[in-house]
Amino acid sequence: MKHLFLIGLMLISLGACAQGEGYKVGDVVKDFALKNVDNKTVSMADYKDAKGFIVVFTCNTCPVAQAYQDRVAELNASYAAKGYPVIAINPNDAGAVPAESFDKMQALAKVKNFTYPYLLDPDHVVTKQFGASRTPHVFLVNKSDKGNIVEYIGAIDNDPEGENATKEDYVKNAINNLATGKKPTITTTKAVGCSIKWKKG
Repeated sequence: MKHLFLIGLMLISLGACAQGEGYKVGDVVKDFALKNVDNKTVSMADYKDAKGFIVVFTCNTCPVAQAYQDRVAELNASYAAKGYPVIAINPNDAGAVPAESFDKMQALAKVKNFTYPYLLDPDHVVTKQFGASRTPHVFLVNKSDKGNIVEYIGAIDNDPEGENATKEDYVKNAINNLATGKKPTITTTKAVGCSIKWKKG
């Protein structure tokens, strides 16, 4: 695991970060409609009873994203029923990395038995709106009278290698704060993972 993680850290410096600044904590998120691995279109508006969303930009190939796959599944298992489902989005260009193709996404979702949407963002439109720059990169969104508000941006936790004795579960803690009517204690952390692979030209 450690050597895979180190490879992932090396990949962080690769690739261009061509997106704009994206959302900040407190911003209202614009809804989107992207194709899921089941070939159906998914948007936040589909979740009528949701209280918010755990939007995770992730991918097939990044070792860090792979290391977090089970933890993303755990987030959905723990919080979807409480109103905070996971919506995973693959921001990578399959032209740059063929293993990020939609077919490969479908295969991964089947092998890992994903219980949440795994959406393709082929032209990086949603990725740029959010300002995601890494895989994984999490945006915790909370429904309000003003719309879907960004409440937390960054890493899932501070334990990418799965070996931290003082682990902090940033996303879980933020949702637990929101569930009690409070703002998250920590609203922003640094996302650790591989750089997004953008379309050339």
